[in-house]
Amino acid sequence: MTFGVIARELGRRGHEIRVFRPDRDDLPPPESEPHYRQIAMPGMRIPGYDLLRLGWPAGRKLKTAWREDRPDLVHVVTEGPLGASAVSAARSMGIPVTSSFHTNFHAYTRNYGFGVLNRLVLWWLRRVHNGTRRTFAPTDELCRELRQLGFNDMSLLSRGIDTVCFSPEKRSQELRSEWGVKPGDRVVLHVGRMAPEKNYDLLFKIYEAMRAEDARLKFVLAGDGPLREQLIAQHPECIFAGFYSREEIGRYYASADIYVHASLTETFGNVLTEAMASGLAVTSFDYAAGRQFIRHGENGLLAACNDPVALQRESVRLVENDALRVQLGREARSGFEEQSWENVIGRFENDLLAEAGQEALV
Repeated sequence: MTFGVIARELGRRGHEIRVFRPDRDDLPPPESEPHYRQIAMPGMRIPGYDLLRLGWPAGRKLKTAWREDRPDLVHVVTEGPLGASAVSAARSMGIPVTSSFHTNFHAYTRNYGFGVLNRLVLWWLRRVHNGTRRTFAPTDELCRELRQLGFNDMSLLSRGIDTVCFSPEKRSQELRSEWGVKPGDRVVLHVGRMAPEKNYDLLFKIYEAMRAEDARLKFVLAGDGPLREQLIAQHPECIFAGFYSREEIGRYYASADIYVHASLTETFGNVLTEAMASGLAVTSFDYAAGRQFIRHGENGLLAACNDPVALQRESVRLVENDALRVQLGREARSGFEEQSWENVIGRFENDLLAEAGQEALV
């Protein structure tokens, strides 16, 4: 989603953008996205995770395409075989190549029972990114961590927020009624992939502690993923809303009251800033977007990363103290106008132009 927004906005600024990505059934028709062109490449489904595709190496095809229409710069946003072959192809042709770090794949190995592969995955990630001129990451904190792990030439590419899509003005009493919410009831929301790395065990433990204080509390989960059917079976009292477009999900955020962010494997955590821009009272670990945007006790509540009990305690405060919840939700929205996608992408555009050494980026 992040790079879809970036590609679209760069296209709107007059750059010719071509996105090489693994083939999948739900690729939109070319005319549906006028600001960039998508080129489907061979790939395969990732077992147990149908939402994602793994792209095969495609160095020969990429070189052929780039000889016919040479780009001024190649930017790689995935470290799989397709992305790695793009780095090699670009370097062999003398085309400037940069990359961005979007996913902590080395941390995910523990969540999927492959912790023994952590060092191997980290080696691979470092190898791919260090083959590029510059690697962008979404927070200064992550840039520092990656430098300590041996990643070179790190730069900041923060995440923007669509303050029109994610706004308290999207709040819908009709939607709350569909959830069975009565006047005075509170709603906890979670948005995202239903996958092991999202820390669902802790999330539901926190929800149970919050519901012990307020038996009328509702928990709405929007999203899809490999754990969805299992979670539905285990928690029939919750509302599983499925997957929604970004336009529709804005209504979901604004129609809730509380957002608990329990994940510790995010490179950033877009969902947290979307919840804050929507006017929700939020709790989070002091990590990634939480560390960057939450001022504890002013516009949200923070807990130390190694203290899940503290995150539970802070979350329970939001159902114990309505005045605190309302105050935090009101203050959460402020300041996000400066974090608009227009400002974020403008800075990124200048960085790419500097690496391309040209006035036009293709």
